Amino acid sequence: MNQISVPRAPRWTWPLLLAAVAISAAAVVIPVFILHPFKAQTPSGLELSYVLRRWSPVVSVVALLAAAACAALVVRSKRVLGGASAVLLVGLAAGLAWFSFQNHFEWMFRPLEGARFTAAGDAAFVADAEPVMAVAVGGDAAAFPVRQLAYHHIVQDTVGGVPLVITY
Repeated sequence: MNQISVPRAPRWTWPLLLAAVAISAAAVVIPVFILHPFKAQTPSGLELSYVLRRWSPVVSVVALLAAAACAALVVRSKRVLGGASAVLLVGLAAGLAWFSFQNHFEWMFRPLEGARFTAAGDAAFVADAEPVMAVAVGGDAAAFPVRQLAYHHIVQDTVGGVPLVITY
């Protein structure tokens, strides 16, 4: 009886595949946790975060290519469970590579869309003692409640004919 010989993936395949995904995850996820709003941050943590953020697209794409090459070797060995696991890890690496090109801070701090403005006397949602940021340009004035700025961090408006970006 003839046995069919199925090629085995080299022994270094799985460690390299797992290392590629882990390195990509570290480069992409660590800055998300360090640069978190309303949390104390250290200068060294910020520096690490910015370095990783700058290099994460390159690192994650190289890791994706390495993971795909390793997965191809595993899939070629025709072991169903191993091949499925390798493909899932490549999918994770692809998701990390995509995320490395995103600016998640824009998701968290996007400008308030469709902001409506009202006269000060009609602004019942703002308490008399509530802090506001005020801007006066060319005889026109506007006030922006700090409570709302604390969430969105940015408002685009025109005061006195001058386009402004108000941030907190």
